Amino acid sequence: MKPQTPPTLPPREPPSAPARLPPTLGLRPARMRNATRGQRIALAVGLGLAVLFLLWLFSAILTPFVLAACIAYFLDPVATRLHRLGMPRGLASLLLVAGLMALALLALLLLYPLVISQVGTLLARLPSYIAGVGAAVQEAVAALEQRFGPEVFDTRLRDLAVSQVGAILSFLGTAATRLIGGGYALFSVFTLVVVTPVVAFYLLRDWTGMMLRIERLLPRRYAATLRQLARDTDRVLSAWLRGQLLCCAMLAVYYAIGLSAVGLELGLMVGLTSGLLSFIPYVGSMTGLATALLLAVGQFGTWNGVALVAAVFVTGQIVEGYIIYPRLLGDRVELHAVWVIFALFAGGVAFGFLGVLLAVPMAAAIGVLARYWIRRYLESPLYLDPPRTGE
Repeated sequence: MKPQTPPTLPPREPPSAPARLPPTLGLRPARMRNATRGQRIALAVGLGLAVLFLLWLFSAILTPFVLAACIAYFLDPVATRLHRLGMPRGLASLLLVAGLMALALLALLLLYPLVISQVGTLLARLPSYIAGVGAAVQEAVAALEQRFGPEVFDTRLRDLAVSQVGAILSFLGTAATRLIGGGYALFSVFTLVVVTPVVAFYLLRDWTGMMLRIERLLPRRYAATLRQLARDTDRVLSAWLRGQLLCCAMLAVYYAIGLSAVGLELGLMVGLTSGLLSFIPYVGSMTGLATALLLAVGQFGTWNGVALVAAVFVTGQIVEGYIIYPRLLGDRVELHAVWVIFALFAGGVAFGFLGVLLAVPMAAAIGVLARYWIRRYLESPLYLDPPRTGE
């Protein structure tokens, strides 16, 4: 009987090489280098310069995209609330954007013919307005001349005042015509009519996901601080933007109805323009008041009509300052009016209408950063270092 040979085992395969990991994941924590202060500063400065360069390079085509981002930011709380109630985010975004566009189209269809008719009235009545204002100025200068004597107010000064008032009214009429025509051209451009709603829908639908992706890209060392700064900026910006838009809408409706009720022929156009320009603090009300008073002098020829127009604006300022502004904005807004005015004009000079859209968000972000660094300074040895005592 032959002895049984043990079964032969299959030859062992050589051990496979370990899978290669990406360089970042394959480093052990002990071998990872910390970023230096110079690298952090270079990253921040590089990102800032890159953003400014891209804004300058693509400023001609960025307006519909920035406008769409503003719409998505404005509608995001409503879309989030509808999503929490069970509606799909995409459907909620579609309904909100479509509803907003429908309201804008309805307002355009209803108001634009009225505004165009008012522009026609302005062009037709402009000579009579100039004559009426000139007569009122002549009467006022004659009364001053009679009171103070011809050595203070002579004939040449009277003629100069009348001619300057006429030039101002002619300029205002031409500017209003160009503004209405420019606004019509602006809203009839393909990019603003078609591209903006489409981009706004996609941004609103993916808003939460985009914010999460941006948060993941934050440097881990400063992630908590940057998140807090972003929350503060969102709080300030959302309070100011939503409150100011509602305030402008209410003032536009009030001024249009009030000026039309007192009999001003161009009350609708002046009221709507004054309300919309109230987005810039004090500029809209002051511009509307000056324009309405000049038109009232040219139309009525008596001081009773002028007083009624002035009363409309004074009442509007009282309602805005003591009722609308405290209830809609209150103490949540930390943007000073002078800072907002400077930001809007600076953005307009730098990038035109695109700069105006970006001005308030940039002003809110810079204000939050300034308050953060002021707090850091007040807690630092630079501020707390006690003064030297005499030796």
